[in-house]
Amino acid sequence: MILNIIWFILIATLFTGFFVLEGFDYGVGILTPFLGRTDEQRRLIINTIGPFWDANEVWLITAGGAMFAAFPNWYATLFSGFYIAFFLLLVALIVRAVAFEFRSKISNPRWRTTWDWLLFGGSVLPPFLWGVAVANFMSGVPIDSNMNYVGTFWNLITPFSIMGGLSLLLLSTLHGALYLSLRTFGEMQERARETARRIGVLASLVMFLFAVLSFYNTDLFSKIGINPGAVPVLAAMTLLSVPFFIHAKRDGWAFLMTTMTIVFSSITVFLQMFPRVMISSLNPEWSLTIYNAASGPYSLRVMTIITVCVLPFVLAYQAWTYWVFRHRLRPGGHMDY
Repeated sequence: MILNIIWFILIATLFTGFFVLEGFDYGVGILTPFLGRTDEQRRLIINTIGPFWDANEVWLITAGGAMFAAFPNWYATLFSGFYIAFFLLLVALIVRAVAFEFRSKISNPRWRTTWDWLLFGGSVLPPFLWGVAVANFMSGVPIDSNMNYVGTFWNLITPFSIMGGLSLLLLSTLHGALYLSLRTFGEMQERARETARRIGVLASLVMFLFAVLSFYNTDLFSKIGINPGAVPVLAAMTLLSVPFFIHAKRDGWAFLMTTMTIVFSSITVFLQMFPRVMISSLNPEWSLTIYNAASGPYSLRVMTIITVCVLPFVLAYQAWTYWVFRHRLRPGGHMDY
């Protein structure tokens, strides 16, 4: 059964990496129409994530593939139950990708402004929908004894799930603003830093409310008691430290703190769910776990061997990409996205 735990940890790691890397991607897309006051400035903003955005989305594809291979019942129940939500997510991602590719094909200002706002819409919807999904993972959804989702799309929309969507949306926007402060100079850097300062207050407040609501809408309280443990506390501490680093103009440290906030928050969610992967709100005994939703031992063993051989090269390549494109950008003289 150790392989079941290993693959649960691997999938949790992939989703965490996706939220960290694609989080600032989404934030940059959200902020593009607001921080970029001229076409040149908006091109500069988009260029900061030009070499990374598509590779960052691979983390999501890999997580979905790992889920399909290691826990097929989890994959089947999740994608059938969240079908409409994931369809909307897919549409947003397609619009976002097309906006990156099409905005600079024509120099007409109206054409580029239209794609900038489509980029905004395609960047707002995914983190909100993922936040809604995560909140439903925590609180549970109607799953019957046959591992079938028996609710509707509207069962996923609750005050708790909406608060989860807003939390991830604001955290991603804050993450993106700090990323821009790391990748730009002068006026744009100051504008991104000031935006991060303002959004940070709102993000902290909304995430605090979401944490409070989680004690009433999930079994987190019954699992960990009054003492939340080190991981949730670290998530709160790293988020609360962000304004101090912004004030000190330590952009790298501020970005690291939002990164750790996402990491510790993700770990908290997966720890709360373990060993479950989808919680049934109808009957706890009907929840999907890493045992009843898993593939056979032979399949898990073969996939583990392949992953151990291939994963280091993938991680090394992406790390190399970030290293090559690590420098700050100035207007002009860069690839036009």
